[in-house]
Amino acid sequence: MEMQKLYLLVPLAPLFGALIAGLFCRVIPRWFAHTATIAGVAIAFVASVVIFRDVQAGHAFNGPVYTWLTSGDYRFEVGFLIDSLTTTMMLVVTFVSLMVHIYTIGYMQEDPGYNRFFSYISLFTFSMLMLVMSNNFMQLFFGWEAVGLVSYLLIGFWYTRPTAIFANMKAFLVNRVGDFGFILGIGLILAHFGTLDYASVFQKAPEFSAVTINIWGSAEWSLMTVTCICLFIGAMGKSAQVPLHVWLPDSMEGPTPISALIHAATMVTAGIFMVARMSPLFELSTTALSFVIVIGAITALFMGFLGIIQNDIKRVVAYSTLSQLGYMTVALGASAYSVAIFHLMTHAFFKALLFLAAGSVIIGMHHDQDIRNMGGLRKYMPITWITSLVGSLALIGTPFLSGFYSKDSIIEAVALSHIPGAGFAYFAVMAGVFVTAFYSFRMYFLVFHGEERFGKSAHDEHHDHHGDHDEEEVAHDHHHGLAPGQKPHETPWVVTLPLVLLAIPSLLIGYIAIGPMVFGDFFKMTIPGTGNVPVILIDANVHPAMAHLSEHFHGAAAMGIHALTSLPFVLALAGVVLSWFFYMKRPDIPAAIQSRFSALYTLLDNKYYFDKINEVVFAGGARLLGKAFWRGGDVAVIDGVIVDGSARLVSMISAVTRTLQTGYVYHYAFTMIIGVFVLMTLWLNRAA
Repeated sequence: MEMQKLYLLVPLAPLFGALIAGLFCRVIPRWFAHTATIAGVAIAFVASVVIFRDVQAGHAFNGPVYTWLTSGDYRFEVGFLIDSLTTTMMLVVTFVSLMVHIYTIGYMQEDPGYNRFFSYISLFTFSMLMLVMSNNFMQLFFGWEAVGLVSYLLIGFWYTRPTAIFANMKAFLVNRVGDFGFILGIGLILAHFGTLDYASVFQKAPEFSAVTINIWGSAEWSLMTVTCICLFIGAMGKSAQVPLHVWLPDSMEGPTPISALIHAATMVTAGIFMVARMSPLFELSTTALSFVIVIGAITALFMGFLGIIQNDIKRVVAYSTLSQLGYMTVALGASAYSVAIFHLMTHAFFKALLFLAAGSVIIGMHHDQDIRNMGGLRKYMPITWITSLVGSLALIGTPFLSGFYSKDSIIEAVALSHIPGAGFAYFAVMAGVFVTAFYSFRMYFLVFHGEERFGKSAHDEHHDHHGDHDEEEVAHDHHHGLAPGQKPHETPWVVTLPLVLLAIPSLLIGYIAIGPMVFGDFFKMTIPGTGNVPVILIDANVHPAMAHLSEHFHGAAAMGIHALTSLPFVLALAGVVLSWFFYMKRPDIPAAIQSRFSALYTLLDNKYYFDKINEVVFAGGARLLGKAFWRGGDVAVIDGVIVDGSARLVSMISAVTRTLQTGYVYHYAFTMIIGVFVLMTLWLNRAA
């Protein structure tokens, strides 16, 4: 019973903080707003640690907390499922959120919307916790939509900037497309299984593995395949997989702490978490897994290419997030669910670190985000420099750092997978290693090494064509970039402390966790109430990749040493060396390549024309359809026939009636006599 109260405390503490900061944002002082929200998230983090220890001791929990609605035989409940997968997500969400809250004190100190911002990020934390702790699809959908709503509020936080409003609308609409698939999947589950409770659904799932349904025509579709693909379309929207990835780079319009919270650790990983949680369903459909692995592979490789040509510091990190989410999706498709969750966790730490370091650079550069205006920052911002280096090394998969263990495990799992599409996926994740190393270190070298390119008066000519620089223009009316002769400076401790605290897990967590999480008993416990369905279910007969992978594992240290001779390490090293050569020694070469391959550059610069296609085909098509309905339906049928037509009908009847109404008494008398005559005739005929 005591633990159940603690479970409730985890999501409710951030919610309470959000309500205090949000409802009273106009009246309470700043220190009170940040103290209340940080205390809420800190309590949630400490409670998560206690719950994690309790689950490790073997005490899982699955049960309703509150019945929201009963409709016939269906019960819609708020309930918690607390097991090893949930506690992993709870620790990641609360820890990264806590770091972001502390960091925000420094980053947003000049912003007039300070209290409002704190209430949003706390509300976001609450929504995310409700999503990961849910034990049924109804609550999962509630959390799913709530994080979508709060991310809309956060991306458009500076609501006087047109770019921010465009970006948050885009994020909201693209997520609606994914959520439509998601709710169809949930609907199929409710219709066929008669329940929304995970435990009951997982228990009944094998019975439905051979069931087929008719969607249209006489074609028979496997129920499990259709359901899993619908659920995964929801994940594609949230976890930004091609072609629903277009919202994520634009969401950089929000303040930097958001980029770290939404795009590194929490919201974009909701889809990955959901597919891992649904592993008992996905394992019943090889087709769905094949779809997952191909989509992930396309995202992992092609979004990495876009990172190479970006000049905005935050957009480089955003494209690297897209690419890493592709890696996680590939792992899910190869049935290596535990590896996907492991990469989700390690990535959360080093990517949040990279985003917050980028924000620290932006503060030091007085809100200039163009990496072409930086260089040589190492000596001015030593803490930001060293933590960025740790984050970048973890991202490219340097042996013994956290990113290496998860990324290499994904590559190995894909190599051992026999699912259709695994060959292409293996090529994509291998090529992605080189691409990731190249763009990560391109950014690192341009920002921290080489000649100093800031404080030049010509700075304003060199604006990025996206207009991304106007970050905070409305919020603060001070100048952008450093004035001539001005030097960058290290940021205050509230900014650097979270960097250091995130750098530690980025270095160590992979080494510590790979044994238990990927190859140990961490996810072997069963979900209470399902009989014996494990937290993450892998059918080793059909998808043997993980079983083969564990045969090759001889401990974290051996894995790190062995990797020094492996192909991914060589590719990563080649990427780093090439970026150093291009951007430190011979900057004329990238410029020459750009002019030589201008068509390719244009393609990448336009992000493969996804935005154009969306605007012209989908948005334009919707507007044309709307115009057709308006012309044909509103103007022609409703106004033309119903409204104007009924008026014309009345006037025609009136015109006929008017000819009879003359106003002369003898006309009326004559009419009455004729009427009496007709009636008498009829009556006499009847009588006869």
